Amino acid sequence: MYQIKGKEKIFIYTGPDGSGRKTIARMVATAFDMEMVLSYTTRARRHYEKDGEDYHFVDEAAFKKMQANQEFLESVEIDGYHYGIREQDIIKAFENHQLIYLTLNPEGTEKLKKMYGDRVMRFFIYADRNTVVERQKVRKDHETVIERHMAHYDETMAYKQQCEYAFENYDLPQVSYQISEVIEAFLDRDFIVTD
Repeated sequence: MYQIKGKEKIFIYTGPDGSGRKTIARMVATAFDMEMVLSYTTRARRHYEKDGEDYHFVDEAAFKKMQANQEFLESVEIDGYHYGIREQDIIKAFENHQLIYLTLNPEGTEKLKKMYGDRVMRFFIYADRNTVVERQKVRKDHETVIERHMAHYDETMAYKQQCEYAFENYDLPQVSYQISEVIEAFLDRDFIVTD
């Protein structure tokens, strides 16, 4: 397992699908020198997603091979699809940046929190059930995909209490600003002056 050094920190955005966590994560990252680490997944790419930008899309055989080679720092299976974070990607991200961020489901988030404790800060991004459904319809998610997401909505929302911070996403710029302020204060507080 990669040992986090010095001022290295991991910020994780989690919450229900359609909450806007990826968009917010990207907006916040522009204010800081933050590197994104993408998950690998065996699920099919959605029409608005790009390989290497939203996920690394791989087939089951490739994923299983990576698993067998113990390449994943953490991996989970949800609804028959596999998701995983490669340890090498974390190491590579930390080579040039002290701050990295990921967008994960609660299961993956919890695994990294258990591994790295206070080096991980969790932001739970959410919206009410109707808003989340509406956003998924706007991005033209298939009806079956929306149903699959909504089957996990309550279970995902229950994870909110365990995260360090939770933000209801009713206004993207506003929430991005609030999160940036939290990170700013956190980094200032964590700044150690040595002479």
